[in-house]
Amino acid sequence: MTDSSPQNLAHEENHLIAERRHKLEKLRSNGVAYPNDFRPADHAGALHTDYDPLDKPALEALDRLATVAGRMMLKRVMGKASFATLQDATGRIQIYLDKNSVGEQAYEDFKTWDIGDILGVEGTVFKTNKGELSIHASQIRILAKSLRPLPDKFHGLSDQEMRYRQRYVDLIVTEETRTTFLARSKAIGGIRQFMLDAGFLEVETPMLHPIPGGAAAKPFVTHHNALDMEMFLRIAPELYLKRLIVGGFDRVFEINRNFRNEGVSPRHNPEFTMMEFYAAYTDYRWLMDFTESLLRQAAIAATGSAVLAYQDRTLDLSQPFDRLTIVEAIKKYAEGYTDEQLHDAAFLRTELKRLGVDPNGPTLARAGIGALQLSLFEETAEAKLWDPTFIVDYPVEVSPLARASDTQAGITERFELFITGREIANGFSELNDPEDQAARFQAQVQAKDAGDEEAMFYDADYIRALEYGMPPTGGCGIGIDRLVMLLTNSPSIRDVILFPHLRKED
Repeated sequence: MTDSSPQNLAHEENHLIAERRHKLEKLRSNGVAYPNDFRPADHAGALHTDYDPLDKPALEALDRLATVAGRMMLKRVMGKASFATLQDATGRIQIYLDKNSVGEQAYEDFKTWDIGDILGVEGTVFKTNKGELSIHASQIRILAKSLRPLPDKFHGLSDQEMRYRQRYVDLIVTEETRTTFLARSKAIGGIRQFMLDAGFLEVETPMLHPIPGGAAAKPFVTHHNALDMEMFLRIAPELYLKRLIVGGFDRVFEINRNFRNEGVSPRHNPEFTMMEFYAAYTDYRWLMDFTESLLRQAAIAATGSAVLAYQDRTLDLSQPFDRLTIVEAIKKYAEGYTDEQLHDAAFLRTELKRLGVDPNGPTLARAGIGALQLSLFEETAEAKLWDPTFIVDYPVEVSPLARASDTQAGITERFELFITGREIANGFSELNDPEDQAARFQAQVQAKDAGDEEAMFYDADYIRALEYGMPPTGGCGIGIDRLVMLLTNSPSIRDVILFPHLRKED
């Protein structure tokens, strides 16, 4: 019976590493360790695309010479001839070699090489009798020695945390992981092209801020030694992007990294990617239409379709997105609440307390009807918004940067987009009245003084910028990581971030 205890597995791995280090020493002594003079001209994916359709005689008639490099993932030694499978960035291809084609010494060397070693191969493309595209090697070399064995016969890492912690191994052995990050790249590329085609200018704004702003979040704090000043990692680029609207760039966007010193969960990582964009002479209604089109394009770029499979259900981004107020959403998805109850502050506080929310905490102690309704929505309805749904008309007290409605007191022209119960986007008609904005900032300062760690700071320079005049503007932020989760059917944000943050290893 095999001893699979952690101690025995560690001992076995150490033994294998020691054997591989001994092989590396032999390579060093022969002067062939880690060469850097092999340049592959071909890739597995392109070879399959070009030659899989051809039959064996047609391919042999081409006499196609190929040079490839990649990691050896499979190896089968059979006396005078052997097979190996190489994996490069585009896929896998089979290698056939024998003593006559590569020479006796190279063939004997090959027998000592290990799974995981990186090889360079030159040879002729052909098909085996079973029809598998292969390369008949005329030259084969080891380019980099793998000192650590790959896990569990290439079936992937079974420990989910280890997959995140050792993403480099996960990418080697798990095809689904590679596919996810290829889709992420395609989605971001599709978004960028969509924005450029719509006349937006891509810009870069600071990641170190003297004042954190643009979102209600707790920042990371650092210190700049040369300037001898406290600084904050960016929680959002919003206030800098709107300064550019003041400066005369009518349409700007930034695909940016943000940092928030908050909890970690399947939906939250301290470091994450967003795309924020601002367009002068638009409002939140225009933004909702534009955002719908943008997300459809991202889905098509990443997957080829706007109809997705997510958690064994269909998610259709091709249809018009629903639009509901906070109250309408509660009534539709929570049920059992009346208009009278939803506009009764005392009832809302009692109901929130019943649901486990402290109505007297720092964020709700002085809350009005709108903020209480929003809290109830978050507790009872938000998670049920599977189909794409814009929740509109947020209260002023929780929207310090959004323009107030001209027709409804206490309401702003703001939306949040929810898909599969997750917030994907947040947008609004921007507040461009400097005096109103200054008063909103002051209210945030009072909230911070009362204990709300996520309340905003007062940004005097941003007020000064608004005093020069900002045109009517619409702005929106889209969570790229959460969007990619939808596009790749990934249950956790860590599945779509190459190197998610984790606790220190023991």
